[in-house]
Amino acid sequence: MPQKITIPELGKMKKEGMKISMLTAYDFTMAKILDQAEVDVLLVGDSLGMVVQGQKNTLGVTLDDMIYHCRAVARAAERAHVVCDMPFLSYQGSVDEAVKNCGKALKNGRAEAVKLEGGGEIAPTVKRLTDLGIPVMGHIGLKPMHVHAMGGYKVQGRDAAGEKRILRDAKALEKAGAYSMVLEGIPAALAKKVTQSVKIPTIGIGSGPHCDGQVLVIYDLLGMYQEIRPKFVRHYARLHETITEAVKKYRDDVQRGSFPNEKESF
Repeated sequence: MPQKITIPELGKMKKEGMKISMLTAYDFTMAKILDQAEVDVLLVGDSLGMVVQGQKNTLGVTLDDMIYHCRAVARAAERAHVVCDMPFLSYQGSVDEAVKNCGKALKNGRAEAVKLEGGGEIAPTVKRLTDLGIPVMGHIGLKPMHVHAMGGYKVQGRDAAGEKRILRDAKALEKAGAYSMVLEGIPAALAKKVTQSVKIPTIGIGSGPHCDGQVLVIYDLLGMYQEIRPKFVRHYARLHETITEAVKKYRDDVQRGSFPNEKESF
């Protein structure tokens, strides 16, 4: 069995300058492939609301949705560290509610940590969770749950006030006990400052090359999700075209009566 990636191991990777790879996963089959490819962290992202459920944003995702998908991913992850994205309004109401719901993500979803969007405003919640032994990955910068308040998916921290806020949020999360944090949609120079200012690993998405690691949505990486193409996405494959062509060939073979053939029949 491969050596499990743990929270101390992720911290060690930052200290030693080893970059951390993280990808989203939502089902057993894909998670198994990513785990065997030795991706360090599998994030069961609330992005499933868009790429799996077809919603316009992540706000409609429920805790039950996250637990269902987490359990599938956790079954496949022998090596990778598994993180559950806590959905909208599952932890913002009260600290007690956050403890209950994050506890469910670990107990019922079999996740090894939870990810919470927010900075200084959720620091008391992060501290309570980590005091109870629930590992927390933070998420600052562009926060998809705040899409309406931000007026869309816009880069954050471009001005002095925004930069100061993000740096303050990063320190608040570290002080509260977060073991790592996602930096989304911030200028590369600011991401470098944040990464150098905290002792915990930073995982970037749309935040340049200076973070301690990177994360992408797996369907973006594979060129499968066609609805949105962010600037920061690199397509390592074009599976939308590959799958479409394969399915068309299958459809044609069925229509011609050439599938299944004699060897494929009992």
